[in-house]
Amino acid sequence: MPHSAAQPALLILIDGTAYHGWSFGATGTTVGEVVFNTGMTGYQEVLTDPSYCGQIVTFTYPELGNTGINPEDEESSHPQVRGAIARNICKRPSNWRSTTSLPDYLKKNNIIGIYGIDTRALTRKIRSVGAMNGAISTEILDPAELLNTVRQAPDMTGLNLVPQVSTPETYEWNEPTTSLWEFSESAQEKNSEQFTVVAIDFGIKRNILRRLASYGCRLIVVPANTPPEEILKHNPDGIFLSNGPGDPSAVTEGIATVKALLESNKPMFGICLGHQILGLSLGADTFKLKFGHRGLNQPAGLRQRIEITSQNHGFAINPDTLAPEVEITHLNLNDRTVAGMRHRELPLFSVQYHPEASPGPHDADYIFEQFVEAMRSARAQTSTTVN
Repeated sequence: MPHSAAQPALLILIDGTAYHGWSFGATGTTVGEVVFNTGMTGYQEVLTDPSYCGQIVTFTYPELGNTGINPEDEESSHPQVRGAIARNICKRPSNWRSTTSLPDYLKKNNIIGIYGIDTRALTRKIRSVGAMNGAISTEILDPAELLNTVRQAPDMTGLNLVPQVSTPETYEWNEPTTSLWEFSESAQEKNSEQFTVVAIDFGIKRNILRRLASYGCRLIVVPANTPPEEILKHNPDGIFLSNGPGDPSAVTEGIATVKALLESNKPMFGICLGHQILGLSLGADTFKLKFGHRGLNQPAGLRQRIEITSQNHGFAINPDTLAPEVEITHLNLNDRTVAGMRHRELPLFSVQYHPEASPGPHDADYIFEQFVEAMRSARAQTSTTVN
């Protein structure tokens, strides 16, 4: 995109570092936590992932927008980021699935973007100093004035953003399973037996629902503030704890709900924020990572089994606070943080990463099958007890 046709924009970090560039998308001012994503693809999924609520995302891949935007790749109904940062953008996409360009899509959804800055330098700064609040503006181009706006924004630590992204009412997921999303033969082969799963929506991605549906699950999605007794009224075979944004320790209502649901002995599976909330409900603590894990090629594993995973989180479980009955099943092999865990006695397990991909590799899709097997085993035990 030629700079001469673009409106000036300013990005400033809370430490006073300023970056001058050009606007793409909507105009105005936006404030959020500035983070970076290292994925070489999947910008549309990133923009619409509710886990990015409250954040301004720096894309390290040097050009965005080449493949445009299409309805199928949205992970929610609209973009969830506070803003987008790019080195360069493409206004004229080339892809048979594209229905609009990235700049037009962001403008329609009132998302502010800035391009033309040195994203490599910005990423190196975040890696060195840590993720921090910042702002993008097309109307405040004086760094000192924009910095005052940033200083008034709350930090991510202690921030509960789940109410902003959770569904306002219960619904049943009924999108038909199609070959467009199917990448596991075993899912189609083993979905003859249907299981009812209540998914607690802390900011759920659509592809998580698609993967669970592929494995034969009937899905009832409930708001994050649904009382445990209302969840159990659906008589679920299993309970799913979704991904979502913000500080997990601030989601006190969700932690209390999961803690109460532990007594039901229902199989429970958590992803990302759901993983952290499960850990907190079991008595563990979480802490904020310096700059988080956001990308498509994070190695995770244990005992010589390694998966390449898609990750998006800024907090992690403190392993020293896990109870003896909780076993670590996966570590992030870059920094040895907890990437997966399971209860040694109860049918509870979770992963910090995203086995549903979209975007990312499919190495960890088997984890959905593990959840189904846990529900199948629990159903068989109940049947034996009744007989």
